Amino acid sequence: MTGQPFNIVLVEPEIPPNTGSIARLCGATDTILHLVHPLGFSIDDKHLKRAGLDYWQHVRIVNWPNFEQFLAAQEETSLHFFSKKASRPYTEAAFSPGDFLIFGRETKGLPAEIIELYTDRCLAIPMSNPHIRSLNLAQAAAIVLYEALRQNPPAR
Repeated sequence: MTGQPFNIVLVEPEIPPNTGSIARLCGATDTILHLVHPLGFSIDDKHLKRAGLDYWQHVRIVNWPNFEQFLAAQEETSLHFFSKKASRPYTEAAFSPGDFLIFGRETKGLPAEIIELYTDRCLAIPMSNPHIRSLNLAQAAAIVLYEALRQNPPAR
């Protein structure tokens, strides 16, 4: 879609179908999927494979042994962290090709120390109903990725 692909980063994902759905999203948009270990499931999980169906060979996946190694390898200006605890909406961010869209675990989100360290790089997807705890991880990733792609249309 764009010259340099976007990157979706899942930090210690726990639910195989979410990761499978996000992998499919990445394949469809030529986005690189980064999986930060430990994972809450095996890459061979049948639910993970089913969610990706026959698209796995079309997805670029990078595995990281831990979050510290991932962070050490990136330029801070390319990092965007997503958390329901952030105060700035994702629509206020300027995304550029090559950026990393970083999401935490389904049950706990991103670690508090990361949110504190990168407060200025943390974004939220606004929700109007206070009774809903959070969005599904795959939905959140799709919302944010398509905003980044909208901001960076392919050259015609």
